Amino acid sequence: MPAIHGWDFGKLELDRDSNIDNISFDLMRQNIIKSYKQGAITTFSWHLDNPRSGGDSWDTTSVVPLLLHDTKMRDKYKMWVAKVAAFLNTLKDDDGKLIPIIFRPYHEMNGSWFWWGASSCTPEEYKILFQDLVRLMSINNVRNCLFAYSPNTLNSPDEYEKFYPGDKYVDILGIDIYNHGGDARFSNKLQNDIAIMRDFALKHDKPFALTETGNIKPENPEWFTQVLYPGIKDSGIAWLLFWRNAKPSHYFATYPGEIAEKDFKDFAAKEDILFLREVRKKHIINGIPK
Repeated sequence: MPAIHGWDFGKLELDRDSNIDNISFDLMRQNIIKSYKQGAITTFSWHLDNPRSGGDSWDTTSVVPLLLHDTKMRDKYKMWVAKVAAFLNTLKDDDGKLIPIIFRPYHEMNGSWFWWGASSCTPEEYKILFQDLVRLMSINNVRNCLFAYSPNTLNSPDEYEKFYPGDKYVDILGIDIYNHGGDARFSNKLQNDIAIMRDFALKHDKPFALTETGNIKPENPEWFTQVLYPGIKDSGIAWLLFWRNAKPSHYFATYPGEIAEKDFKDFAAKEDILFLREVRKKHIINGIPK
């Protein structure tokens, strides 16, 4: 069982029963509570719709300035945030204590594909948007969140800091790197970009992680051990998170019968790759028995 589980709030803002991946929010809640009892960590992203156009997250119609300054649009947005906050406040253990969550909003902002991305708002507007969300969560009595900041693959070293909202608003640093350009380039990008993030993390005294990754075109039966692993070995990342497996033609982790299934098992068996059973055994999570 993985030690870290990723979910998405997308469509919760619209009062849907299921999220952007067609996962029931009730089922999600049940699984988060169950996995927390076992010692796992939960992370959330939020692919929220464009509040102005009604399109999805990939609708890049300009809206960030309105969310910050237009009263009507801002009221709508604040209501959306309140719905996410209300859900977070239902995540409690058997003793009624809130379950800690890592919330990673407005990710991959240095790309151009989301309405909060670099083509749709300025770095300063993005920073204010992120800071505003953190404040709104506090106003809505959310006390169980750590906030993560995660740009996409970097084009230059200074790009990591360009959109950074500040130490007061960010608890964990991340980066999203996918295998778009071939195995060799991907492994090199992992080493290069994680090193940039690590240096930034050391200066700001923050933990850091590979917050999204995966193989876009799974054609290498040894991809996990020969491509991914060399890119992350000795990197210092706290975790890595594969993106979802939507269907056989669109997936980012292996599955039974997939070309790299055996290689993934070899990858998982490496001493420095920890699943939940190893985390529990090593007492990395305090209070979790063997």
